[in-house]
Amino acid sequence: MDNKRILAILAAIGASTIYGINHTVAKGVMPTYIEPFGFIFLRVFGAAILFWGISWMGPKEKIAKSDWPRILGCAVFGMVINMLFFFKGLSLSTPINSSVIVTLSPVMVLILASILIKERITLLKSIGVILGLAGALTLVLFSAESSGNAPNIPLGNALFIVNAFSFGLYLILVKPLTAKYHAITLMKWFFLIAVIINFPITIEQFTAVDWLHLPFEAIWKMGFVVLGTTFATYLLNIYALKRLSASTISVFMYLQPLIAISYAIISGADELNLVKATAGILVFVGVYLVTKKKTEVRA
Repeated sequence: MDNKRILAILAAIGASTIYGINHTVAKGVMPTYIEPFGFIFLRVFGAAILFWGISWMGPKEKIAKSDWPRILGCAVFGMVINMLFFFKGLSLSTPINSSVIVTLSPVMVLILASILIKERITLLKSIGVILGLAGALTLVLFSAESSGNAPNIPLGNALFIVNAFSFGLYLILVKPLTAKYHAITLMKWFFLIAVIINFPITIEQFTAVDWLHLPFEAIWKMGFVVLGTTFATYLLNIYALKRLSASTISVFMYLQPLIAISYAIISGADELNLVKATAGILVFVGVYLVTKKKTEVRA
């Protein structure tokens, strides 16, 4: 395994780690300090400023006219539908539910990749997906979950499924673009488009926030979502996609429930047991099998 591939895998692990922590961090802010759609405007607007602010660090690239429809699709599925449905679902359901249900994305990516870009589904990759999914489902079926801040868990879980499908489609759409353009070039346009599309949907909840009287706890959590969950993770995923296939990247989502529960244990909100340990082993084995293959079909 070459060094660049190892770095790509580490980038994917880093993104999943941040996502896993985000399930608990973002949930802790909504709806007390900010409603879910208002949070999305903060995410995309903050990320757009950051990416345009560092755009001088990347090359000056002109987007080909033929690529604009795909770029629009990436923004819609990766920064609009994906984000809106996830945060709305998180406000209705629980962090553990959200971290596990997003693991449906790899299955959707494999199916979409085989149909849209003719990516070959190998036996090894299929076994890895099945084991990882088994670990994720173990967490859902056998973990005790309760929360006083989850008013409509079934609806929230349904929104997570839409979120997983949307993010999976984003990974498929963005893959060819990563071979043509620098990550910063892509991100600055994705998020600028996302700000414009999200504006009429999210601005009301954004302006309803009492910004002058937010406690430090709310401020750092919002900052984590903008800088970590949005800015850093999208850069890490784009970097990883340069060396790994979309289906491989999506399988790293299986780490999210494990990381989410680990974070809950560290913060004293949950405890480790045999079921969670077994699920964790299945997740890691699944990810290992999918990333073990050296030669991959790329779009």
